[in-house]
Amino acid sequence: MTHHLTGRPFARPVGAPATAPALAGAGAALLGLACTGVPVLVCWLFSAPPGDTPADAARLAGALWLLAHGGPLVRAPGGAPLTVTPLALTALCVLLLARAGARTAVPGAPGRAGAPCGALCAGYLAVALPVALGCRGAGVLRSQPLPDLLAVAVLGWAGAALGARTGPRWWPPARRRLVARLGLAVDAPRWWQRPPLPPGVLGPATGAGLLVLVAGGALLVGADAVLRGDATEAAVRQVAGGSWAGELELLLCCLLVLPNAVLWSVGYALGPGFRLGTGTLVAPGRAQLGALPDFPLLALVPGSGTGWQFAVLAVPLLAAVLVAVLLGHAAAGPPEAEPWSAAATARTAAAVAGAVAAAVTAGAWLAGGALGQGRMARLGPVLLCGPVAGGWFLLAALPVALGLRWYLLRGRRPDPGPPVEQEPAER
Repeated sequence: MTHHLTGRPFARPVGAPATAPALAGAGAALLGLACTGVPVLVCWLFSAPPGDTPADAARLAGALWLLAHGGPLVRAPGGAPLTVTPLALTALCVLLLARAGARTAVPGAPGRAGAPCGALCAGYLAVALPVALGCRGAGVLRSQPLPDLLAVAVLGWAGAALGARTGPRWWPPARRRLVARLGLAVDAPRWWQRPPLPPGVLGPATGAGLLVLVAGGALLVGADAVLRGDATEAAVRQVAGGSWAGELELLLCCLLVLPNAVLWSVGYALGPGFRLGTGTLVAPGRAQLGALPDFPLLALVPGSGTGWQFAVLAVPLLAAVLVAVLLGHAAAGPPEAEPWSAAATARTAAAVAGAVAAAVTAGAWLAGGALGQGRMARLGPVLLCGPVAGGWFLLAALPVALGLRWYLLRGRRPDPGPPVEQEPAER
C-alpha cells in the first residue's frame, strides 16, 4: 500500500484553485497590518497615554493601514480630515499585493488573470472590512468605511494586476477604438496616418527621466537635513521633550512620509513648488509661510526666498538632458542598423514628455492632502508641476536629441548595397 501511495502525486483538494487567490489576498492584508501594527504597539508600550488600552493601539494601527491605501480619516475630537497618505506604507502594501498577484497568476495565460485578481481583491477586502468598521467610532483617528473600502479595493486590484501583469478586460477594445480615432487605422487617409513610435523606448526613457527627478528630490532633502540639522534637532526636542520613546515615534513618522517629502522636493525643483496650507507657497526664490505644525521634516522648509535657490532648477534640466542623450543614441543606432527619422525622434521625445507630465501629476496628487480644516486643508506639490515637467522635457530633450542624432549620423555613409557583378565584355 505504501508504494501505491508514494508512487503517484497526491490529489489536490477540489476547492484549492478557487480559494488560493482569496487566501493570498487575505494573507497580504494581514501581513501589511502586522507590519503596521508592530511598530505602533511597540511605541504604545513605552509611551502609552493614561487610559489607553491595547485596543486603542490596534485601532490606530488599522487606521494608519487604511490611510496608506488612500482612504480618508477624521481626527477626534472635532472631526478634522486627514488625507495625507504615508507613501512608504503604501509602497509596502503594493509590494505585498504584487507578490500575491504574481503567485496566483495563471501561468502562460495572461488573459485569464482577471478572475484570480478579483478573488485576491475580495480576500483583501474581507480583512479590510472589519478593520474599517472597528476604526469607525472610536480612537484618535477614525475611518470612513465607504470611501476607505473603495480606496482599498482600487489599490488592491491595481497591486494584484501589477503582479499578474494583466489589465482590465475593457482596455484592449478601448485601446483599439482610441487608436482608430487618432488616425492610426489602416483605412484612414494617408496624410492623417502617423507611423508608430519605435518599440521598447518610451518606457525606459520615461523611467530614466523620472528616476533622475526622484534622485534629485532625495538629494535635496538629504542636503537640507545636513545643512539645517540644528532646526531639525530643535523640532525633535520640542516635540519629544527628551523622551527616547517620543524620538522613536517621530523617527517612524518621518520614515512613513519620507517619500512624500521627496516628491515635495521634486515639485520644488521643477519650479511651481508646494503648498503648506491655504495661501502659502514654497518655490525657488519665493517662500510664503504661516504657522506650521511642530514636525522635523517641516522644520527643513526654507523660511525665505533667495537667489541661490534657483540652482535647484538644474535637476529637471539634467533629467531632460539624460533622456535626450538616450533618445539620441537610440535614434542613431548601431552602424549596421537603420536609424530613426528625425520625425520619429521628435515624436518619441514628445511622447516621453507627455508620459513624464502624467506621472509627475499623479505623484503630486498622491503626495498631497489635508491635515485639518481651514488653512491646513491644502498641502503638497502644486498640480501644475506635471505640465511644467512635460515642458522641461519637451523644450530641453527635443532639440538635444535631434542634435545628438545628427552629430552621430554625420560621419556615416549610406550603405551602397551588395556589389553588382558586371558581365564580361564580348570579344
